[in-house]
Amino acid sequence: MNSEQRLTMIQRLSDAYGVSGFEDQAIAEARRWIDSERYVIAEDHMRNLIIKPKAFGGEVKVLLDAHSDELGFMVQAIKPNGTLTFLPLGGWAANNVSAHKVKVRNRRGEYISGIVAAKPVHFMTERERHAASDISTMVIDVGSRSFEETRDIFQIDIGAPVVPDVACEIQHERGLVVGKALDCRIGVAAMLETLDQIDPAGHRNAVCACLSSQEEVGDRGIQTALHQLEADVAIVFEGCPADDTFTEDWLCQTAMGKGPMLRHMDRSIIANPRWMRQVLDLAHQRQIPVQESVRSGGGNNGAMIQLSQRGIPTVVLGIPVRYIHSHHGIASLADVEAAVALAKAVIDTVTAADVAGL
Repeated sequence: MNSEQRLTMIQRLSDAYGVSGFEDQAIAEARRWIDSERYVIAEDHMRNLIIKPKAFGGEVKVLLDAHSDELGFMVQAIKPNGTLTFLPLGGWAANNVSAHKVKVRNRRGEYISGIVAAKPVHFMTERERHAASDISTMVIDVGSRSFEETRDIFQIDIGAPVVPDVACEIQHERGLVVGKALDCRIGVAAMLETLDQIDPAGHRNAVCACLSSQEEVGDRGIQTALHQLEADVAIVFEGCPADDTFTEDWLCQTAMGKGPMLRHMDRSIIANPRWMRQVLDLAHQRQIPVQESVRSGGGNNGAMIQLSQRGIPTVVLGIPVRYIHSHHGIASLADVEAAVALAKAVIDTVTAADVAGL
């Protein structure tokens, strides 16, 4: 794909609705950018998208993964006044939720505009004004005035998915993406571009890929997808939290614009150190900008992949995104390009002897 197509893909992936468990629209958008002449595409009951070359065979089997789901909410109940109580899908901080626009899917599949509302300050007691935010006290208001209107006119049911209402903006002159769901749609874009740059019919290594579901609620989709995949090594694309706007310089490990972040450790994984070293060395040899991190929190699909089969050596290429797990994120297009360049370099150079040494 050319540069204009790449930017269109990123924008459309960001704008697509797809909270955990309801990834259909995001998957449909991703399908548009996969060459069906070169790859066989299948969707399972967990909404995982499995992508394999038509002729799957080679010296080394490389698995690529990125998750399609985004943070959002689910309608829990309809109150008598027509507003909606809701529960989070994924790791939200309560103070990032209130006073934002959302879209609620009704039973016809339409997305209805709403606002996450909390009690106006005019009606708060002094104690309430200083209390910590709590999602359990918030409601979504779609403009209804009764339970019956919400149910029968708006046609909203309990269990309905709710997504942030944010339009993606590509700032060409600054090389920036500003939008929602960049965790992990920016990783999805990098994975799809990597697949686009590979000719599976003529490559000595075999590359399969998974657009996995429900990562934000516990790495669930990849666990079922792995039963349908074979791999000697894996590369996971992520949209990871950038730390350059609130961390001291000496501790900053995920700065936007300095290349993908390779994570040695988080609370879910200790990356295979030999595979990590090989990928880092390759990046330095090719002069591809990369960063390294050691994290006390966080988690990703790499943990599930590394625990599967015989223990698939896995490295995570995290594209820094400022303010993930909120309605808005900012990412650098240069970091996407560096992640794709590194992934393709790994695919082109890894050998069976390398894998045996891991």
